[in-house]
Amino acid sequence: MADGDDVDVVDILGDDYAKTILVHAREEPKSVQALSDACEADPSTIYRRVERLTEADLLTDHQHLDPDGHHHKVYATQLQEVRIRLGDDGYVVEIDRSEPAADRFTRLYEGFK
Repeated sequence: MADGDDVDVVDILGDDYAKTILVHAREEPKSVQALSDACEADPSTIYRRVERLTEADLLTDHQHLDPDGHHHKVYATQLQEVRIRLGDDGYVVEIDRSEPAADRFTRLYEGFK
């Protein structure tokens, strides 16, 4: 049987706003305002979806510094692939996520030791 986290991810992926957020944040990180525009939804709705997607490790956030010195968060998609198959005990859900840049750097650095 799929564990609770995987079932939550499948539930999240069924949401149209979540799908649009993941698609638009795939190529480059986007602000909530840009995602709100893409979804044609109120920013408060997008903040709720962004929070769920971030908690499920399907979206990651970064601080973006504007040239004028202000900063805000931008969000990037981590989800690469979801596979669902039927096993002997129920659904088996496998989720592939991209590796965060900091983790990739650490892995590469440790490989040089």
